[in-house]
Amino acid sequence: METLQREHIHAVMRLAGEGMPLADAPAPDAVIRESWTRCVHEHHLDPARMQEAIILPSHQLREHQERLEELLHIARHGVEALYRQVAGLGYCVLLTDARGVTVDFLGDLQLDATLRHAGLYLGSDWNERHAGTCGVGTVIATGQALTVHQGDHFDATHIPLTCTAAPVYDPLGQLKAVLDISALTSPQAKSSQQLALQLVRVFAQRVENANFLRWFRNHWVLKLHPSPEFVEISPDHLLALDAAGRIAGHNRAAQLLLEGERGGPVLGLPFDCLFNARFEELGRYLRAAHPAGQRAVTLAPSGRVLFLHAAPPPMGWSTTPAAKVAPLPQACVPAPLARLSGGDPALDRQIQRAARLVDTTMSVLLTGETGSGKEYFAQAMHAASQRRGKPFIAVNCAAIPETLIESELFGHLPGSFSGASPKGKRGLIQEADGGTLFLDEIGDMPLPLQPRLLRVLAEREVTPIGGTRAQKVDLRVISATHADLAALACEGRFRDDLYFRLAGAQLALPPLRQRRDLPWLAHRMLDEHPAPPRLGPEVEAWLRAYPWPGNLRELKNVIAYACAMAGPGGVVGLAELPDALLGGEAGNAAPGAAPSSMPPEAQLLLQYLRAAGWSVSAVAHQLGVARMTVYRRMQRWGIRQPDRLPGEAGR
Repeated sequence: METLQREHIHAVMRLAGEGMPLADAPAPDAVIRESWTRCVHEHHLDPARMQEAIILPSHQLREHQERLEELLHIARHGVEALYRQVAGLGYCVLLTDARGVTVDFLGDLQLDATLRHAGLYLGSDWNERHAGTCGVGTVIATGQALTVHQGDHFDATHIPLTCTAAPVYDPLGQLKAVLDISALTSPQAKSSQQLALQLVRVFAQRVENANFLRWFRNHWVLKLHPSPEFVEISPDHLLALDAAGRIAGHNRAAQLLLEGERGGPVLGLPFDCLFNARFEELGRYLRAAHPAGQRAVTLAPSGRVLFLHAAPPPMGWSTTPAAKVAPLPQACVPAPLARLSGGDPALDRQIQRAARLVDTTMSVLLTGETGSGKEYFAQAMHAASQRRGKPFIAVNCAAIPETLIESELFGHLPGSFSGASPKGKRGLIQEADGGTLFLDEIGDMPLPLQPRLLRVLAEREVTPIGGTRAQKVDLRVISATHADLAALACEGRFRDDLYFRLAGAQLALPPLRQRRDLPWLAHRMLDEHPAPPRLGPEVEAWLRAYPWPGNLRELKNVIAYACAMAGPGGVVGLAELPDALLGGEAGNAAPGAAPSSMPPEAQLLLQYLRAAGWSVSAVAHQLGVARMTVYRRMQRWGIRQPDRLPGEAGR
């Protein structure tokens, strides 16, 4: 075994580290070779390290399970059915989350200790960034089903194993979980795992489709297959339509098919523009008794023929294009808007409202503190609308000098004023024709210019400086402010008629300190960096406690600084955060206020509880976790409310 490990380490370093071909052994396939290269050059891993399996403690495992609770419930039947298929062949079954942590597991109890030692166990962490090339981690990195067999593994510790895994996607196209079957030993040939690969693909798709059908149980669901005999009982492709006939969700197979046809995302597109059938005619595809030819549809633009079976929403839900469904299901939110939130309830409410407004001509006013993401929100509304592909013109009314803002916005004719360009200039309002005009910090618009802007909104036409003829413009106006425009209007500092024009719909964005998805935001910003480091648990706690006066801009700067300090593939601890951050309110609130023997996250939790008057519900809301999670943390760290018995930790 030691000889085999030495040869493996040499092969990995020669191929991935030095880029030299293997003279005395067959080279691994391209997916494995690319993973080895990532492990060496991006993750900075050493195949000779012989790292033991990482098994998370039970309290951390529970937090991963809670985040995936609904899918776990849906997937359990599939996990059990798959295990019955493969248990007699020596496999165990793992279901991991999108970070690689095993949240469900079935294996031979007689091999319990051996499986745990190998990392084939509940709570094991198989992310490629620290486990190296492996079934789960490499699926997460590539998004495709694969087998990592024996010497394909990066870490020499894992070369006895064979691991076959497939991704599970949510209906918006995001990786949600990984289904894996692994064995401690297997035949030498990798080709022996071909059947295992097909089996895992089938069960991963079953879990994915079951999750899809649960999401869209109140929608039109379309089942498609190349064969009319299989379209109802085993469809390859699933689509969901909202009440207006737009694509609200898809399974992975449908996503790949339709995006390949269209050359881009299809969420939010009308059904009619993807198929040679009309949404109003879906009744033709309801009954399997219809002749097969009547249920055939063709894809645009390729003309590929598929067979369609349509299932309408349950009784009591309108199925007509004019139907109004309230509230809009989260799954119906166009992808550009859905990507703005990691589950914050306040932001989700505004996103759902925005989803209803994207294709109206109504002006939208975004309010919120500076840095709360108003321009990102406006860009997402534009990208989710039928105006996507047309210009998105952003104008910061506070950044343009008052003497120039008129010519910048409205443009001017040649020689229309002293210093004007002899060629004239097309204004930003005209540049936005056909698209979206975003007016940031609209509260700083000079009062004399407000009547001219009001005319643009009312008449949809603009007159350049020096011009006498108005020119028509077709645009959507989204404005933003951190000021109270209504109060400014009452004081005479902002025209009230312009205010009412701008605020046809008003959406208030929450500040970062109030958002319950802050850790998700931090991880998303981390992933924008090459070979991103991981956040230590104490850092997530500090980030939640910090008041974030700079909102998203400040968080982005903090993450960039932490990445530089931790280095590629490292771990961000408190020492890697900016000194100014630790010296702020969060830093002053924790150490010294609780027993020094407590870990920082325990001290922080104690501060939260004291500040909330020991209301566990309030603290759970602030941290964005379930009440039971707070209770468990209190129990783990021995925190209990003063003057209460040990069994009464809070309310």
